[in-house]
Amino acid sequence: MPVPIRRLCLALAVCCALVAGGTACGNSNAGSHTNTKTAVTAAALNQPAAEPSPTTSAEKQRFAKTRFVANAGLAAGATYEWIYKPWKAGKFKKGAHGRRVALVKAGVAGLFTYNRLKAAERNAKGDPLLSKALAPLSKSIENLKDLPAKLRHGDTGAASDFNNVINNVKDAGKGAGAPVQNKIPSPSDLRSGGQ
Repeated sequence: MPVPIRRLCLALAVCCALVAGGTACGNSNAGSHTNTKTAVTAAALNQPAAEPSPTTSAEKQRFAKTRFVANAGLAAGATYEWIYKPWKAGKFKKGAHGRRVALVKAGVAGLFTYNRLKAAERNAKGDPLLSKALAPLSKSIENLKDLPAKLRHGDTGAASDFNNVINNVKDAGKGAGAPVQNKIPSPSDLRSGGQ
């Protein structure tokens, strides 16, 4: 169906008016303005994305404590739910019903716990008091790296080592004004390693 000539003429007139109006509103240095705008845009694109960051040292410390509490809480919850409770219930003993599944879950929870405690240790460095409280536990946290394999191979003493480290981290947090509460991670958190 052909478009009436009046509509075409009207559309053409509106387009011309918009283009003419846009160029008439520009300044006499339009060429240099465009180059400046292009240079600014190119410079902005070359910059790495800025992360929102706290502006004062007090905000940095508060965020450090908040992140520490979140990561340590997830580590404590995973340890309690999938390592300590089954260990106390005797699920890791030879011949126990569901032993293999309990050991696999404990191994995965152990890796998750190690990952979250290392993140909590990094977070603690943002707060001087928390950093000082957690410094003596650095070696204990690093030693947890080998415990998931021990758990999977049936070393039940590893469960008590996990619990001891978690309790020490909780005590250090409490002493630095960052009390840690157990937060049980979701199974998808465990599978992803909490990253």
